[in-house]
This record gives sequence, structure tokens and C-alpha cells, in this order.
Amino acid sequence: MKINYNLEMENTIKKLNYKPKLLIHSCCGPCSSAVIERLMENFQINILFYNPNLDSKMEWERRIKEQRKIIDALKKDEEINLIVPDFIPEEFLSVIRGTEKAPEGGKRCMRCYYLRLLYTGLCARDLDCDFWTTSLTISPHKDSQIINKMGLAIEKKTGAKFLMSDFKKKNGFKRSVELSQQYNLYRQDYCGCKFSKIEAENRNRNKSL
Repeated sequence: MKINYNLEMENTIKKLNYKPKLLIHSCCGPCSSAVIERLMENFQINILFYNPNLDSKMEWERRIKEQRKIIDALKKDEEINLIVPDFIPEEFLSVIRGTEKAPEGGKRCMRCYYLRLLYTGLCARDLDCDFWTTSLTISPHKDSQIINKMGLAIEKKTGAKFLMSDFKKKNGFKRSVELSQQYNLYRQDYCGCKFSKIEAENRNRNKSL
């Protein structure tokens, strides 16, 4: 039976009697936009941009720029910290080795999700955050059931409390598109790795044909 992870998150928020420190793993500025907007009233927001899966340093820098732009646009009087680890693509390539030819959404992606979620959980523990979560669930192409199960498993491993979510619910993805347009954000048409970029290029080529 599928779990309504959006409802789980809302129930957690209802029980809060203070404004806890939350670490959000962000895959990109556009995806994190609606997540930040939704959570900043109830949490002290910290953004972790850890994405060694990106296909080039140029793409990484471009997405960092957009991440800073949306944080500056949304933060108002709130303090939103951005944490940016060094870009080390070998961390991704070593984890997905042997699954390079797997289809989008397959084993390669599962390993990539886990890599980034585990790093976030460890950072949340080391930074003494009350909760951690990820913007990945805002994408209609990503299975929130799988991502949340990974997050809960990592919670057990690290001791850092995982905030369950399904940010695509309540028009979350639509809102992220609206915010991207409002603030003129670069919105990429592929997840990030060179393999997803090739698949996106093939899709676009087929559409044009």
C-alpha cells in the first residue's frame, strides 16, 4: 500500500512547537524553489547542494548560480544558509559503475539517489539539524515511495531525523515552474548526469522527427 508522504509531513509539522533546524538536499534551484517557499514558515532552512552526478563543472556552476538566485529571492527576512561541498564527479561515477547503460529511473538512478541522500543525512547529523529532507520528491519523474524509504533507512543508519515528503503534491511541481518563470531561473531539461542528458537529447530528437 502506498503511503501519503505529504500527509506524513503535514502531521509532523502540526506537532511542532518550535522552529526546528532543517537541512534540505537540493538537486537544483528550480526544484528547491517551491520546497523552500512551503517550509520556511515552519523551519530554519539550510540548503545542501550536493550533486556530484552533474555532467560537467560548467553545469554545476550554472546550477549553483540559480540556487543562490532563488535563495536571495525567497529569503526576505529569513536566514537561509547554503552549503556547497566540492564538486567531485568521481564520487558519483564510482557508485554507479556497472549501471551506466541502465534506463532512466533504473538501478543507476537508485544508486545516485542513495549517494546524495546518505551524504545529506550524515551532514544533518554532523550539523546537529533537527530534520533533513530532499527536493527530489517534487519531480513527477521520481518515485516518492522509493525516495522516502531510502530516507527512513538512512535515518536509522545515521540517527538524523528524516522529514518525509512528497513535494509534488498540492501542485508543488506546478508552483516550482511558476517560481522559475517569475525569477527567470535556468530550468534544465535533464536530471543532471551525462546519461540522462543523452536520453533527453534522444527524446528531443525523436519529438522533432
